Amino acid sequence: MASNLTERLSRLVKTMRGQSRITESNVQDMLREVRMALLEADVALPVVRDFIARVKDKALGQEVVSSLTPGQVLVSIVQKELAATMGEGVADLNLATQPPAVILMAGLQGAGKTTTTAKLAKHLIEKRKKKVLTVSADVYRPAAIEQLKTVTGQAGAEWFPSAPDQKPADIAAAAIDHARRHYFDVLLVDTAGRLAIDEALMAEIKALHAQLNPVETLFVVDAMQGQDAVNTAKAFKEALPLTGVVLTKLDGDSRGGAALSVRQVTGVPIKFAGVSEKIDGLEVFDADRHAGRVLGMGDIVALVEEVQKGVDMAAAQKLAEKVKSGADFTFEDFLMQISQMKKMGGLSSLMDKLPSELAAKAGQADMDRAERDMRRMEGIINAMTAKERRQPALLMDGKSKASRKRRIATGAGVQIQDVNRLLNQFEQMQGMMKKMKGGGLMKMMKRMGGMKGLPGMGR
Repeated sequence: MASNLTERLSRLVKTMRGQSRITESNVQDMLREVRMALLEADVALPVVRDFIARVKDKALGQEVVSSLTPGQVLVSIVQKELAATMGEGVADLNLATQPPAVILMAGLQGAGKTTTTAKLAKHLIEKRKKKVLTVSADVYRPAAIEQLKTVTGQAGAEWFPSAPDQKPADIAAAAIDHARRHYFDVLLVDTAGRLAIDEALMAEIKALHAQLNPVETLFVVDAMQGQDAVNTAKAFKEALPLTGVVLTKLDGDSRGGAALSVRQVTGVPIKFAGVSEKIDGLEVFDADRHAGRVLGMGDIVALVEEVQKGVDMAAAQKLAEKVKSGADFTFEDFLMQISQMKKMGGLSSLMDKLPSELAAKAGQADMDRAERDMRRMEGIINAMTAKERRQPALLMDGKSKASRKRRIATGAGVQIQDVNRLLNQFEQMQGMMKKMKGGGLMKMMKRMGGMKGLPGMGR
């Protein structure tokens, strides 16, 4: 959905560049492109019709201010209506109750409930400072119980044991009793899923809901389901008083089709989005920011958050002080920078949050090559001795530098030319760092336009 809608609207903005006002004709052109993109993304037809009608109504009554073109105004309207369709802003969890606050996870098999349960546990521990217990009421898949145990451990939460020969009601009763006696703030209950909706599943989860009386009942749905997500959402909405939706696999190809359909069908807000397979790959869903990403406007706020989350501020401060003091930049410092980039999900993860025009300039092929270059550089540096990493001069001059390079190339599984390329890049970075000492930063930045050889900046 994202790429289709972005491409179609970008073309439209360019074709409308010479037009001075919004007319019924250019509005119809835009609506045709938007309708096609939404239908191709498998958004439910009633949702598409309602969305198009709202956009048309707003667009035809809109004035074009002198600083904008009709195309820009129409894209702005589409963004606002996308955000409104997906819920506007952020809807957080309601945990205002006598502990433990029970959260029931519901959804079909394969939607990612078990992993999402652990991701949510990690989120509650880190962001809300809660003591969290998880339990699996899925007695039909023993592997699901073991999976929850494993991912709960990765999340840093506690797991309550259950077994396939138990009844879900008995598991729930024992888990909530344990949570009360051990002063847990939140109990997350992972429920059984099915490959298709059936009456037995719905009857069981209704009974479980009545027994637990959860403060939150979250419907977990695969963002790549598209049209099928609507039928699933309807069935769960009829069976349970849902309070929120969690979209999984939002980093997949669809990026929005289900978000539009499910929100409208259930009438409840999308509260979280799974953005990677990692245990910390769960984001609080922000409809305004997601609408911007869908339209190729990027998500600079998410980019900043990703950097803040991944960067070791103490290590960065230490490097800054080292540079300021005039001390030499070493391969250990270089390796630390590569490690920081990996913690942030690599270049591709960061590029994904940039506006599409900037990302397109970099190009996916360039990004892939830059990622490979980073991995190669990391391998070469790891093949050095600790003394060589601390004293780069050993590889830059001296009689033994040729034999050292051969040994490093063999250890890293690369050619000597690759080692020489890294040394050249490293020398350039050392030069940059020296220029940053004593107020030479502005001069350095002016020269950087012609600089080659840094990771992802050519060879």
